[in-house]
Amino acid sequence: MKQKIVMKVQMNCQKCRTQALKHVADADGVDFVGLEGSEKDKVVAIGEGVDAVKLAAGLRKKVGHTDLISVAEIK
Repeated sequence: MKQKIVMKVQMNCQKCRTQALKHVADADGVDFVGLEGSEKDKVVAIGEGVDAVKLAAGLRKKVGHTDLISVAEIK
């Protein structure tokens, strides 16, 4: 089953935003990466077999403060 993972990432500049999107896109099993929210501060990853905790931990190391908002299965 595919999962939709939504994370709020503290992004202060365009470089941080690009770095966050690249990191999520390179993760195993991720098919789609996008931004949500009025301030474009929520990263959405859709894929199969994605470990949300590892993804959030990697973003914390690369970009900064990251909150895991939701993990939902998509049919």
